[in-house]
Amino acid sequence: MLKEVVEQDVLTGELLRYALAYINPLIFAGDNGRVLGYDNAHGYPHRHCMGRITPEPGSTWEAIREKFETEWRQIAIDYMNGS
Repeated sequence: MLKEVVEQDVLTGELLRYALAYINPLIFAGDNGRVLGYDNAHGYPHRHCMGRITPEPGSTWEAIREKFETEWRQIAIDYMNGS
């Protein structure tokens, strides 16, 4: 399952909040099945991967969105191929 939540100010176009998640409890049962995710909750942009959280400072929304797309697809392909 993929989840994407984006909140943007209508007047200014400012990105207020985002959350991207690839959820598959068959790959990772922790963190409610979130295998991979990016969000800016708690006041800073960060990445979730198999229960580990790392900061993602200085990344644009476009770069994070593209990185997420590439990563979740590769994880899914690896899983389907038994890796």
